[in-house]
Order: sequence, then C-alpha cells, then structure tokens
Amino acid sequence: MNSLTKPRIASIDLLKGFVMVLMALDHTRDYFYQSAAFFDVSNPAHATLPVYLTRIMTHICAPTFSFLAGVSAYMSGKRRTKADLSVFLIKRGLWLIFMELTIIAFAWYLNVEFTNIDLAVIWVLGVSMIALAGFIHLPLNAILMISMLLIAGHNLLDSIHLNTVWWGILHEVFSTKILGGNITLTIVYPIVPWIAVMSLGYYFGQFYQSSFGTEHRQKLFNLIALGSIVLFLLIRGANVYGDPVPWIRLHTTGRTVMSFFNVNKYPPSLCYLLLTLTFTFLFLANSEKWRGKLVDFFCVFGRVPFFYYILHLYTIRILGMILAQLTGYGWESAIQHNFEVDLKGFGFSLPVVYLIWIAIILALYPLCKKFDRYKQGHREQWWLSYL
Repeated sequence: MNSLTKPRIASIDLLKGFVMVLMALDHTRDYFYQSAAFFDVSNPAHATLPVYLTRIMTHICAPTFSFLAGVSAYMSGKRRTKADLSVFLIKRGLWLIFMELTIIAFAWYLNVEFTNIDLAVIWVLGVSMIALAGFIHLPLNAILMISMLLIAGHNLLDSIHLNTVWWGILHEVFSTKILGGNITLTIVYPIVPWIAVMSLGYYFGQFYQSSFGTEHRQKLFNLIALGSIVLFLLIRGANVYGDPVPWIRLHTTGRTVMSFFNVNKYPPSLCYLLLTLTFTFLFLANSEKWRGKLVDFFCVFGRVPFFYYILHLYTIRILGMILAQLTGYGWESAIQHNFEVDLKGFGFSLPVVYLIWIAIILALYPLCKKFDRYKQGHREQWWLSYL
C-alpha cells in the first residue's frame, strides 16, 4: 500500500476525538454550572480548584484541533494538486464561516432574531483554512518561519487598541453594534495567531509520510514537547513577555500556581500556545500504538468532528431548556440576549455537571458511530467532506 492510499492514522483520530469530547465538558459547564454567571471560573483569586481545573484543562481543545486540521490538510494534499487543495480549503473555509453565522449562532443563543453574531472557533478555523490555501504554495520552511513568527511575536501587538472591527478581527477580542445597532458582533477568536497554528500543523504533516519512521517521529515530537514546556516555564516565569496577564503571588502557594498557569486564550498568547501544544505533541508522540475499545470510542468522534460538534451544541441547549423547565426556572431562561451566559439562578453543582456531560457523550456516541460508518461506506459522496 503506497503513501497515497494509506488508511487514516488512528492516533490523529484519537486525539481529535479526545479533545472534542473534552470540549463538550467546557460547554456543558457553561450552561449547567450554577455559578457560571457570577465569576470568572479560572480566576485564581477565588475560583475553586475543581472548577479552575475543569476550565484550564479544556484549553487544549481549540489549538489541538486547529493544529490537527493543518496536519490533515497536508495529508489531503498528497492526493491533490496544490491548486486543487487551495480550492478545497477555500470552499471548506467559506462553508465553516457560513455555518458559524447561521446554524451554530442559533445553537449558542436560541434566538430566532439573530441579534448576536459571534466570530468564534468555527469562524477562525474557516479563516485559517482560507489563509492556508495561500500558505501551501510557499516552501515548507517558509511556512514554518511565518508560523513561528506569528505565534512568538504577536504579543508585541497587545498594547495596541484601535477600537475597530478590523483590528478586532486581526488581533483583539472586540464587541460592537452593527446594522443600525440591531445586531451585536463579538469577535471572540481574532485570526492572529490562530492562522499560524493551522499552518504550523500543515508543516508537521510532512512527518506522517511513509518515508518518516514511527520511532523517529516519536523522538522528534517528544523533543519538541520538552522544548515547548521548558520555553513556557522560562517565558512565563520571567513574567515580562508572552502573556498580557502577568501571574501574581497570592496568599497561598496553590493559588500562586493557579495564577501561573492561568494563561490568556482570547487571543491565544504565546504562553497559552506553548502550554497547550506541549500536550498535543506529547499525545501524538506516544499514542500511535494505543489500541482497545476506549481508543475506538474516541476515534469515532475524531472521524466525524463537525457532525458531532453541531449535535453536541444542540443537545446541550435543548437539554438545558428541558431541565430549566423541570426545575421551575422556565425554558425561556435558556434563550440568551448577551454574550455572557446568564443562568438566571438555574444550575447544578460541578459533580452533576460532570454526570450531565458523560450522559451527553454516551447519548451522542451511537449517532456519531452510525454516521461514521456511513461516511466510510460512501467515500464517493463529496458532500460528506463538509461534515
């Protein structure tokens, strides 16, 4: 079997599936945790450790999936010309942006008036694919240099605040009224440095070619992970550059450590990406030989990520409406009119949130498995690649 027809790499599907399942925990906490509206759950000054860890560990999801999207684009490019791959990435990117503004926007707010538009993770994946459509025509080393420059250097822009939509799209979380003040546009995921995370993944896709041995890849990725975490500790420890929110010494050692690891996600700081991509490289380096039912379980979600993403959002929101009605708060409390989640008193303890999360994952698994089987049995259906 040659490199152009080799089967999917299980470790990539496994990691995709793992982060997708973990992502659902963060979203479940958003809508079911009783205190989500009252304080920043990762604020080291007063967050409880279980809630803090629940939030912090889900930081790995977005950068890991963006990186893996780049890896997948490289491998897809082995079956296409560069021109065909560019067209495919542009079409896929535009489709994701459209979905963010419609189907996904409704899932977040359940507001038929669409008075809120968020440019969030699906939007930035779409834009990153469109940017990657241009990057792929550059030499791989040039792609690496540009990616590293954007990731390492973008925090130099932290002090610039232009208060415009275009600057927000580029590098700053920003909210404004548009279309005569009828719609609130919130830019949650600026494109820099997210586009560089995907292009970095594209560069590393070359190491999954059949000519590059598994043991060599494992050693390389472990070495990169080690270097990444060392760089994180040095840069974060210096407390001078790499994150717009410096860590501070608090009244206990534990809370000081919490402050140290409370890195900025919006936009993702250099420290944030060093920390989260350390996990990505470690996982990819050491999971290729993993087998078993649990691996198969996560791989199902990893092979149908977008299908699962939409399903899990609507499942969380519909279940929230049902539980709000059953507990006396009224299903209307699930409808949002602002970016901040306002539970209006509704919610549960963290252990119950975890149980709800597990129940959601188990309920969605049969649907995802069925769709996965359909995809694998109907590879000739072009439209399946958009789900």
